[in-house]
Amino acid sequence: MTLVIQGEKIVLEARSWTGTPYIHQASAKGVGCDCLGLVTGIWRELGGEMARPLPPYTPDWGEVDRVEHVLTAAGDFLTPINAEQSQPGDLVIFRWRVGTIAKHMGILSASDRFVHAWERVGVVEAVLVPQWRKRMAGFFRFPDLS
Repeated sequence: MTLVIQGEKIVLEARSWTGTPYIHQASAKGVGCDCLGLVTGIWRELGGEMARPLPPYTPDWGEVDRVEHVLTAAGDFLTPINAEQSQPGDLVIFRWRVGTIAKHMGILSASDRFVHAWERVGVVEAVLVPQWRKRMAGFFRFPDLS
């Protein structure tokens, strides 16, 4: 599958989750998910295999031990890319504040938009305004789904 076609499939699947309520640790389209559940749900819906089961995690995970669990796991299972290489269908990971661990993620849906699950809001497609752009911590590409 070409990179563009795979990216289009990922974006279409991500958009199909829009309106799903936010539920911590969930990953069910139309029922509930958090940002990690959205990404794993998209991967699962497109036929991807889960590399390992997700351990339970609390809403404040990582803030105590300050370990970059999300960036490390993304690098273990996805292909790290730089911002200039990113395109629709790629994973983008965010830090909430400078000096904190990265713990939010979404799928790039256009050069200026992304789909993510946001607490108290649910799954939405949002504009990558400067407040989001300054929080970007990493970009990753999914393995070939062919």
